Amino acid sequence: MKNLLVFFLIIILFSACMKSEKPAPAKENYTPVTPKLTSDIMTPEVLWSFGRVGGTQVSPDGKSVIYGITYFNIAGNKSFRDIYVVPVTGGEPKKLTDTREKESEEQWRPDGKKIGYISSKSGSAQLWEMNPDGTGNIQVSNIADGISGFKYSPDLKNIVYIKSVKLDKDIHDLFSDLPLANARLETDLMYRHWDSWHDYTYQHVVIAKYNQGTLSGDKDIMEGEHFDSPMKPMGGIEQINWSPDGKTVAYTCKKKVGKEYATSTNSDIYLYNLESGVTTNFTEAMMGYDINPVFSPDGLKIAWESMARDGYEADKNRLFVADLKTGEKKDYSAAFDQNVQGLTWTADSNSIYFISDIHATDEIFRLDLADGKFSRITDGIHDYQNVFIAENKLVATKVSMSQPAEIYRVDPLTGKDEAITTATKGIMDQLTFGKVESRWITTTDKKKMQVWVIYPPHFDAAKKYPALLYCEGGPQSTVSQFWSFRWNFQMMAANGYIIVAPNRRGLPGFGQAWNEQISGDYGGQNMKDYLSAIDTLANEPFIDKNRLGAVGASYGGYSVYYLAGHHEKRFKAFISHCGIFNLEAMYSTTEELWFVNWDNGGAYWDLNNKVAQNTYKNFSPHKFVQNWDTPILVITGEKDLRIPYTQGMGAFNSAKLKGVPAEFLFFPDESHWVLQAQNGILWQRVFFQWLDKWLK
Repeated sequence: MKNLLVFFLIIILFSACMKSEKPAPAKENYTPVTPKLTSDIMTPEVLWSFGRVGGTQVSPDGKSVIYGITYFNIAGNKSFRDIYVVPVTGGEPKKLTDTREKESEEQWRPDGKKIGYISSKSGSAQLWEMNPDGTGNIQVSNIADGISGFKYSPDLKNIVYIKSVKLDKDIHDLFSDLPLANARLETDLMYRHWDSWHDYTYQHVVIAKYNQGTLSGDKDIMEGEHFDSPMKPMGGIEQINWSPDGKTVAYTCKKKVGKEYATSTNSDIYLYNLESGVTTNFTEAMMGYDINPVFSPDGLKIAWESMARDGYEADKNRLFVADLKTGEKKDYSAAFDQNVQGLTWTADSNSIYFISDIHATDEIFRLDLADGKFSRITDGIHDYQNVFIAENKLVATKVSMSQPAEIYRVDPLTGKDEAITTATKGIMDQLTFGKVESRWITTTDKKKMQVWVIYPPHFDAAKKYPALLYCEGGPQSTVSQFWSFRWNFQMMAANGYIIVAPNRRGLPGFGQAWNEQISGDYGGQNMKDYLSAIDTLANEPFIDKNRLGAVGASYGGYSVYYLAGHHEKRFKAFISHCGIFNLEAMYSTTEELWFVNWDNGGAYWDLNNKVAQNTYKNFSPHKFVQNWDTPILVITGEKDLRIPYTQGMGAFNSAKLKGVPAEFLFFPDESHWVLQAQNGILWQRVFFQWLDKWLK
């Protein structure tokens, strides 16, 4: 028996040794090898294989650029982001980080000797620093629950960072003897926003003393305030800035709560003085959005983006500059019938570069303060997303319908650009894209409307192709030269469709009057514009007018629902993603009420409001389901709180009850967008399976 016991012990030990010799799991794929494609036609898997370039920051000496690239591991359904550096003159980029975490918010320290970034390597998102060559990584902050953004003061004496602070009581604070209770008790509006329920915390601006890699003396300059800076859900560190002398912090905030917050867009620029501890509302008398303050290098002026009207989120985005000594404020864009965004001062404080949309492209412009003159720097079929100054050149990220984001060096005199990064080149060199063409067509009221037409790869004019009318969302966001990882026009064209994408009424880039026409007229002129676009293109000999479809998201999804009841048998298939189906239910369940108040004209119960009553009576798609006769695919996400998923359920259920062929694609863990890799690929597959079924 003893020998038998020894034998079994030997077997157990041998088995344990064998187990320990199994190979360790393969390292997760942070930077995938460029795939070798078997075809030059893009697929959803190829689309999600592109590296996503962003976070551009120019070094203080103007010679280098840091940026991040996000890659998706499709099999693992995860994303990874690392930081790179490349000379402004171009050349081979150097990868500075290579970890399992997503490094983000990268920025140069003002002296250029360090690069700061946020990493969750320690278990929570903290500020880290490294040398410009990627060595010497150290953790700088150790803030409870982490931070979400930061900025060095120009004099390197302080750092400002963003921290969530819990100020409201949750159900367990109110009923501490019920630890297993799972509920919310709400007393006001804005208890949820965009894609998440309020978590009883607020984003606050905190200033800490900085001394070569250490922080101390942290001070919450919004202590006790039930407000957010940056503003949720989209705002970032661009809403907070230092004065050149490091004595003032400017931050953006909408100091309203509940119903008042839900019905107003009135945000302000606040100035906090470090020496006195006093906060001043610098834009108190200005009633719309006031955001993204930027001090001039000489410290004498401050510029920001401003909208005039409270409650109108798509108002003209103006360029304001104020004299900090006199307090005088000036709208430099009063005679400039375009929007501005992304302000960057020149070193001499005499000019400002910015991005503006013009005729369906986003271009770089410059304002010279001395004479108030606006100059257009670039002109092409592209969208610039930002602009920075690097010595005598500009640095900007650029995309188009035929090119994912890359960083470019731009000559400020000629507008000529050259690529600095080539992160997507390996895949792009293997693909064939269709031609993108700009057309101007005549609308029903005899105006000219710009329309993008995207052709399939290897287009043959002798053939007849099915066509898709693309309906833009917003409703006031341009059909510009954007590159999307969902609504990707080259992806649609690669499936053998001609895409018709009109810049219909209600879109910026064509003057404020064109942009504003849609308010209170959801089912009016812009719907006629859609039909003018598809009717004009359907007359082309290479388009089969018997195989037309209409697709869109958000307001574009609303457009599809509305067209389904009014298209007079033009279309053979519809796809609506997160679209508005019932305007009355939308009004009562969405979170940002300023949006529906302005666009619909008011509440549906306001019987004396003619604009509102016309909207709910004549423009709500659910009122015209009796006319639905065309197959429709409805897509929505459970976390979409702007247009709640029940809108999509209502549309799908109505179609099925009517006997109309319909499918319902529902994502429990997605919101208004589809952000996860495998969900994104699934979205594309179902999208084209549906179209191919009815149009091919």
